[in-house]
Amino acid sequence: MNARPPLPPFTAQTARQKVQAAEDAWNTRDPEKVSLAYTENSVWRNRDTFVTGRAAIVELLTGKWERELEYALRKELWAFEENRIAVRFQYECHDAAGQWWRSYGNELWEFDENGLMARREASINDVAIAEGDRRIFGSRPESEHGKGIPLR
Repeated sequence: MNARPPLPPFTAQTARQKVQAAEDAWNTRDPEKVSLAYTENSVWRNRDTFVTGRAAIVELLTGKWERELEYALRKELWAFEENRIAVRFQYECHDAAGQWWRSYGNELWEFDENGLMARREASINDVAIAEGDRRIFGSRPESEHGKGIPLR
């Protein structure tokens, strides 16, 4: 099995690294690439959808990014302990009709000893926004790594 450093138990520094790596991967919008950060039998709750395993993760993410156009994400470390990390996040995208959305959420992550995510629980709320209200554009520049995201 391939390890995905940083490995648990996490420190403040390695937890931030793990969060930034996840943000960077999700911003590729490549379901296959993203799925490699999860165990073969990873268990997810994403909103009201429950999936298990990499193939199901790829299917969920493929559908997500077919609907959520120009998706761009920011994640922020909220808390960590041993092999668990909690994050808050926001992302923006638009639908096929051109309506822009900002989605706010929290995730709970649990990792195995190889640094692969074995469990992910995501609670997400969507708010319609005007295109002129967007503030998330593409991947975060390295100069902004570690900076917080606003509440609203």
